[in-house]
Amino acid sequence: MNIFEKIVAGEIPCNKVHENESYLAFHDISPKAPIHILAIPKKCYTSFQDVPPSVMAGLTSFIQEVAHKVGLDQSGYRIISNIGQDGGQEVPHLHFHILGGGRLSWGDFREHGAMHSHSPKEDDNKKSL
Repeated sequence: MNIFEKIVAGEIPCNKVHENESYLAFHDISPKAPIHILAIPKKCYTSFQDVPPSVMAGLTSFIQEVAHKVGLDQSGYRIISNIGQDGGQEVPHLHFHILGGGRLSWGDFREHGAMHSHSPKEDDNKKSL
């Protein structure tokens, strides 16, 4: 059972922002922005690659509700889902980071040099062009 499943089950507390029958949003314990909320489906899907479109439709509405509830819907915000090891996913449970509360930059990508690496599949794609 991963940490998000334990949060959903009530085994680990969270600072809840919003919840309905299918989804849960709570503050990240290591915020990367003035407002940093995680939104998850209560049912575990490993990542965005594994989730049915119908679940994403519901999660989209849920994230919009969360953004409105915390006042980000007018000022703007960023949503991010890390997928797999190379994408930086740490918990094998689909989750979206909702970041806002100030002007956001893309500095993290430049600091860690992530834009300089690529996959072997990219090489194959370039060869076919």
